[in-house]
Amino acid sequence: MSRQANRGTESKKMSSELFTLTYGALVTQLCKDYENDEDVNKQLDKMGYNIGVRLIEDFLARSNVGRCHDFRETADVIAKVAFKMYLGITPSITSWSPAGDEFSLILENNPLVDFVELPDNHSSLIYSNLLCGVLRGALEMVQMAVEAKFVQDTLKGDGVTEIRMRFIRRIEDNLPAGEE
Repeated sequence: MSRQANRGTESKKMSSELFTLTYGALVTQLCKDYENDEDVNKQLDKMGYNIGVRLIEDFLARSNVGRCHDFRETADVIAKVAFKMYLGITPSITSWSPAGDEFSLILENNPLVDFVELPDNHSSLIYSNLLCGVLRGALEMVQMAVEAKFVQDTLKGDGVTEIRMRFIRRIEDNLPAGEE
């Protein structure tokens, strides 16, 4: 029995490492295809957004999470359920703004940056920017416009990786006239 459980753990670790290496190959190719880091950052965000738009359906189906009533509840679901489900980590939520419309997700360990060192000529590359796009895309599909950006990154010498999330507005459904 323990042998079977051990195989499952090894399989998840191999799967996680394969994902990390594949993501690294993707970022490397984008760096070759685009002239500057800013364009690579935009592409990573755009790709993440497109992933988030599709990933939210899988998340809602698998997690059985109901509609969040406020941004604090949304933050808890992102950190404690979504990150755990897809990346196997649970970031901490810190630095709430007084208005309750901004917070930070602190990633002690970012699995996307395992085996990664940024070359000196890519100092403005936001290597994990895909995550910001995923968050924006997924939340937009549940009627929340947000801004997500990296403010600290262990790849750039910071002690932790920090994603700053800011609520912009609730997106209203625009139904055609006569339909409700």
